[in-house]
Amino acid sequence: MRIDILTLFPEMLEATLDTSIVKRARDAGHVEINTFDIRDWAENKHRKVDERPFGGGPGMVMMCQPLYDAVKAVERQSNIPTQRVHFTPQGEPLTQERVEQLAKEKHLLLIAGHYEGIDERVIEMLEPLELSTGDYVLSGGELPALLLVDAVVRLLPGVLGHADSAAEDSFSQRDADGNRVLDCPHYTRPRVWNEMEVPEVLLSGDHDAVDAWRQEQSRKRTALRRPDLLKTEEVDP
Repeated sequence: MRIDILTLFPEMLEATLDTSIVKRARDAGHVEINTFDIRDWAENKHRKVDERPFGGGPGMVMMCQPLYDAVKAVERQSNIPTQRVHFTPQGEPLTQERVEQLAKEKHLLLIAGHYEGIDERVIEMLEPLELSTGDYVLSGGELPALLLVDAVVRLLPGVLGHADSAAEDSFSQRDADGNRVLDCPHYTRPRVWNEMEVPEVLLSGDHDAVDAWRQEQSRKRTALRRPDLLKTEEVDP
C-alpha cells in the first residue's frame, strides 16, 4: 500500500510516522508513506496558500490552485487507482468498518486541510471521501490523518506480530448476532494486585471456557458502554 499525505506542516507528521508499528511496517515494506508540503505548489514567491473568505468572516481559507495541483502531481507519481480522503467535521464518522475498507485500497491520498477550511470548489472538483474523527474541531487535518494511518496500517497483512491481533480488537470482533462489539477485559501478572485477583477462568487452562468468558465479557461491556452498537436486545450488564 502507498499512503500520501498533503499538508502544510509535514514536520507534525514525520516523528509519529517514524515510530512504533507504523515505522516497523514502513521498514518491512508493508506500506510506503510520503508527506508533501502543499506550499510547494503555490504560484507566488511567498508560497502563500490561503486567502480571506468572500463574504467576510474570521479566519483564512485554503485556495484551490495549490491543493488541486498538489493532488494531481502526487497522483502522477503512482500508476495505481487512488482513494482521496479529506478530513472535515462535516464528513462521514470514521468507523472500523470504513477503516477495513480503506485498508484494502492500494493507494490512499490524505488531504489535511488547515485554517477555516478549504475553498468548496476544489473539494467539489476532487470529490474526496470526507471523513470526521468526531464531533469536535481541530486546527487541521494532520492529527486525523495520523489516526487513519495507524488504524489502516495495523490491518495490513504481516504488520502485527500475531495474525489474530487486529481481528480481536474492539469493533473488529462480532457477536453471534453479527454486531460489532468491544474488546473484553485483559489481565497479566501478578495474579493478585492490591487484593484484586485475576478471574479464575483465565487461569484454568480450558481454552473453550476462556473463549466463552471473553465473548460474554465483550457482549456485556458493549451493552454497558456502547449499547448503540447492538442491533438486538441488550443483555443485562
